Amino acid sequence: MKKKYLVTLVIAGAAFFAACNSGGIRRNPGRIYAPDMQYSRAYDAYTKNPVTPNGLTSQLPVPGTIARSQALPKHLVESDTAGYKALTFPKKYSAAELDEGKRLFDIYCAICHGEALDGQGPLFKSGKFASMPANLVSGDYYLNLAPGMIYHTIEYGKNMMGSYYSQLDEQQRWEVIAYIKKTQNDKKGVAFAYELKADSTATAPSPAATDSNSSATANADKSTVAKTKS
Repeated sequence: MKKKYLVTLVIAGAAFFAACNSGGIRRNPGRIYAPDMQYSRAYDAYTKNPVTPNGLTSQLPVPGTIARSQALPKHLVESDTAGYKALTFPKKYSAAELDEGKRLFDIYCAICHGEALDGQGPLFKSGKFASMPANLVSGDYYLNLAPGMIYHTIEYGKNMMGSYYSQLDEQQRWEVIAYIKKTQNDKKGVAFAYELKADSTATAPSPAATDSNSSATANADKSTVAKTKS
C-alpha cells in the first residue's frame, strides 16, 4: 500500500517538474491586461502614425510652449490675462533707465495720460475724447495695477487705447512701466522695490588709484616714524 503511494508521488512530482521546464521557451505568455502599454508600438519620427488625427508622428509644440532660451513674455497670448497678471519686472532699474522710461512716457503716453500721469493729456484737454483717459496716480485700481497688466495694455491695447507693440520694444516697455510704478509708489509713499540703490551704480575706484593712495599712506607713515625717532 505504501509502495503504491510512493510511486504515485514520484510520478506526480516528475510530471510537475516536466511542466515547469519549458526548455527556455515561453510558449504561452498568458493574458495581458493592457497589451498596448506592455508592448508599445514604436514609430519613427517622420513616419505616418495611425494613432494621431493628422497622421504624423512628430507633432508641433503645444500652443504657448516656450523654448528653454526664449525670454518671457513672448509665450503669452492676448487672452492669457492670468499669466500677464503674474508677470513682473525682469530686473532692477537704475536712475538712468527710469529717466529713459519718463522720456518714452512723455513721447508716447503723455499725450493722453498727461505728463503728471493724471489723465489730463493734451488730446483730452482739446476735447478729442468723450471720457478722460486713465488717471494712473489716483484710485486704488490703477495705483495697485500689476506691472504685467500694464505690459499687456501696452502690447495689445485696451478700450480706446491702441497697441504700442511696434513703437516700444520689450526693454522700453519695461522702462516705461518702471517709471509709472515708481511714480505711483511715490504717490503712495511706498519705496519702489525694483529701483537700484544709489550706491549700487557708483563707480568703483581703479586699482591704479587704490595703489597710489596706499603708497601715499605708507610714505606718510614712514615720515611720521622718522620724525618720531629723530
